Amino acid sequence: MRNAISSLISLVLIAILVFFSFNRLRPDANYNQSGFDMNRAMSHIEQIGQSPHSIGTTKHAFVRNYIVQQLQKMDLQVQTQEGFVMHDNGLLVKPTNIIARIEGTDPNAKALLLLSHYDSAVHSAYGASDAASGVATILESVRVFLSNRTSHTNDIIILFTDAEEIGLNGAQLFVNEHEWSQDVGLVLNFEARGSGGPSNMIVETNGGNANLIKAFDDANVSHPVATSLMYSIYKMLPNDTDSTVFREDGDINSFFFAFIDDHYDYHTSLDNPQRLDKESLAHQASYLVPTLKHFSSINLENLNAENDDIYFDLPFSTLIHYPFSWIMPMLFGALLLFVFLIFYGFKKKRLSGKSVLKGFLPFLASLIVAPGLAYYGWSALRSMYPQYKEILQGFTYNGHTYILAFVFLSLAILWLAYAKLGKTISVPNLMVAPLFFWILICGAVAYELQGAAYFLIPVLLSLVSFWLCIKQERPSLVLLVLINACSIFIFVPLIQFFPVGLGLKMLYASALLTVLLFGLLLPIFGYFKLKKFYGYASFLVAIICFGIAHLNSGFTEESPKPNSLVYNFDHQTLKANWNTYDRMLDDWTKAVLGEDPTVFKQENTFSSKYNSAYTFTKSAEPVGVPEPSVVLTKNDTSSTSTTTYNLKIAPNRDLNRMEFYTQDTISFKSFKANGKQTKDIIYRGETQNKHTKRWNNHVLTYYLTDGDTLRLEFETAKNHKPKFMLYEASNTLLSNPEVPLKQRPKNMIPKPFILNDAIISKYMIDTEAWNYETETITPNAED
Repeated sequence: MRNAISSLISLVLIAILVFFSFNRLRPDANYNQSGFDMNRAMSHIEQIGQSPHSIGTTKHAFVRNYIVQQLQKMDLQVQTQEGFVMHDNGLLVKPTNIIARIEGTDPNAKALLLLSHYDSAVHSAYGASDAASGVATILESVRVFLSNRTSHTNDIIILFTDAEEIGLNGAQLFVNEHEWSQDVGLVLNFEARGSGGPSNMIVETNGGNANLIKAFDDANVSHPVATSLMYSIYKMLPNDTDSTVFREDGDINSFFFAFIDDHYDYHTSLDNPQRLDKESLAHQASYLVPTLKHFSSINLENLNAENDDIYFDLPFSTLIHYPFSWIMPMLFGALLLFVFLIFYGFKKKRLSGKSVLKGFLPFLASLIVAPGLAYYGWSALRSMYPQYKEILQGFTYNGHTYILAFVFLSLAILWLAYAKLGKTISVPNLMVAPLFFWILICGAVAYELQGAAYFLIPVLLSLVSFWLCIKQERPSLVLLVLINACSIFIFVPLIQFFPVGLGLKMLYASALLTVLLFGLLLPIFGYFKLKKFYGYASFLVAIICFGIAHLNSGFTEESPKPNSLVYNFDHQTLKANWNTYDRMLDDWTKAVLGEDPTVFKQENTFSSKYNSAYTFTKSAEPVGVPEPSVVLTKNDTSSTSTTTYNLKIAPNRDLNRMEFYTQDTISFKSFKANGKQTKDIIYRGETQNKHTKRWNNHVLTYYLTDGDTLRLEFETAKNHKPKFMLYEASNTLLSNPEVPLKQRPKNMIPKPFILNDAIISKYMIDTEAWNYETETITPNAED
């Protein structure tokens, strides 16, 4: 009875620590440090995020004017920076950045730059979290900073970039063309990818992070969520924030802060002020208020370093950090301690070779079965619920319930494995297997993923528990829980983080971490007598979670179905058709495509983030889609081996985007779009250029602002007569009176990450067949 009570107390204590490991991550939604007013911040978000405001739209201009007015209310001199930017992938756009500057006491000091972007994603995203939350955090923090008359040495530059969502173009414009970019010593960037969850701090630097981490720690942030594991993983992934531009183009260090939960809201009409988690907004504020005060008054030229630090967050601290150079000594120390304790256990006759080997069986079985079930289980669920494939982000509305389900399923496997295979084995003998694997893992990350080397600290604490279990017949379970609390604080948030951050395809990582964490807690769980009971109880909870997920697997007004329709018109054939990206048609798409639509088998034209392609098609009645106004001239003399073309295109309808393709991949001798040209890049290990060293038939993507005319100047070999396919796209499908299409029901939303709700027209420009003598531009296309 006494043992049962002790086990129950320790289990309750572990449950409390698990709860606290999540609860500690964010401040209260009523955050008010230094006078920060959450209601003011939310009022900014309500204004900015009241409707979609991607670049080139009417609402985009409204948002820009609103931000300028808010800065002017603080008596700041505001300027806008506008200009064409050509990305190396052939994306052309004219962003308009919003910039202001607060002078410090030292005109020679490097400036601190506060950064977020004010455009929303095309075509239907409201952008309340991404990134009105960042804009609002900066506006309110600056207001507080100025009203408190906070003294500061460094200038503070406020930059709200444009066109971040389509290619980081506003950041490129500032870093490469604005004179103030040379003054910047550090960037604080605020972002979101989803509408909730804790905000993670990530470092962007070309050098080591040691000085940056120390400086951040000195800022005394109240709720830091930051680990060098995320730093190492981020450096391995293709980066896509404005901070990346500052690092790559300007060699400027950045901290960027982003919350990433509720991923299903990302880039959708659900990213509205009502769904924004106010604790996430408060977390952003809890970063900026202290860091603005700190970094505006320290020497920002001392932040570069050659060495990296391991760092991670724990309760009641800012950051724990130490040099990478400690990794190998700590690893060898842990290895020596492990070997010593093995010998010590054998000497004390608390370990036996046969029992140690048997102790590997339940851990190995769990290590294989639990992640395997999660991996194949999620694949099976996607087959059982095909509607999940409509959510391109990879995180379903019931995704958190699935995480719980597979965690408890993993726990059931663990409890039952140890009840069956480890029933007669003592705790010290059971502990050898997980410690052995953890030493191997720590050795691997020391070479391949050094940012995760802090995993060794929970292992060292578990070795202390191993020593107590060898020394004592039954140590205090409460003491063992307290010794291993660090393991809970470090690994429990990661169990949720991987599927939240990378999609539910990473559920196997949650299962794997659950098994590994259980292994570290074996000094406690190993003494539990009712393992089979806990196994069945965990299995029951898993079944309940799967049941709840099933009940919430459909689409509702709160969890609407993403769907898509586009109307395509070919000016050459005068034929039209409907297309969709959906795999599962619904009542709204069936009303257009019919019950048995034709499967789309042609090559897809428009690229998308998740490589989505058209799925179904149906012929449509042609409607009036005006042709563009085109002027094509050439300079083709017998004395040269090349031909120079000038192509001018003016839209005759309200456009958002143009796409250019050629029928070949032959390189141009030179290529400019509105005076801009691309740079060489490394592609598949080779130096290539989008236009002069081409690797595919895509030429240009042009996002229009104010109906700007597009001017191309390109040079080709005389025998190369390029034929262009021009696609014009407008997100006006639902507002065009000529297209008989009803509005979506409330349980549906436009699918993100694709060209959607669009009228697309195709126009051929054949440089060989063009009538150069008679072709003229219409008045609509005049400069």
